[in-house]
Amino acid sequence: MTTTSERPPALVRWTLRLEGASVLDRPVAALEPHVQTLFASGVKGQVLRGDWLGHALHPLLTDLVVGSWTSASLLDVLGRGRWAAPAQALVGTGLAAAVPTAWTGWAEWSEASSREKRVGLVHAVSNGVAIGAYAASWRARRQGRQAAGVKLGLLGYAISGAGAYLGGHLAEARKVGSHHPAFDATQV
Repeated sequence: MTTTSERPPALVRWTLRLEGASVLDRPVAALEPHVQTLFASGVKGQVLRGDWLGHALHPLLTDLVVGSWTSASLLDVLGRGRWAAPAQALVGTGLAAAVPTAWTGWAEWSEASSREKRVGLVHAVSNGVAIGAYAASWRARRQGRQAAGVKLGLLGYAISGAGAYLGGHLAEARKVGSHHPAFDATQV
């Protein structure tokens, strides 16, 4: 167990600096009205946030994306080309699931505080870069360039890991995410 007098780990210190990075306020402000219009207003926002479920929808969907890409990476590394078709299918599944997952993430982002929006922006950019790497991986595989597809997939996996860390920070440390008020009541 750590005490408050111990220096936090480097990753925690970096994340705290990211939370305080006011340089991100300008891009956040530029995005906010667009995100509000596209993903967060009215019934659309309530659906995307998971208000109807009583629980944020975004974390549920991230499992499909990350699970697909993790499985593809395992098939690529362990199979060494023997499971190329299933790995490509999993890359494609992750790409298809990334779209609604991003929509739900933007809906949650719209209701976050300034510090959380800064982290959320970097989370989204990291995931956008990972999606780009996976799209390139899927295309390379489709063109028969399996080795390039595997390398691009592993690059995407590494980048998505950084994005997942930031998403986990938002969900766990900062408690960003829709939930039903009934969960706030103490029940025995």
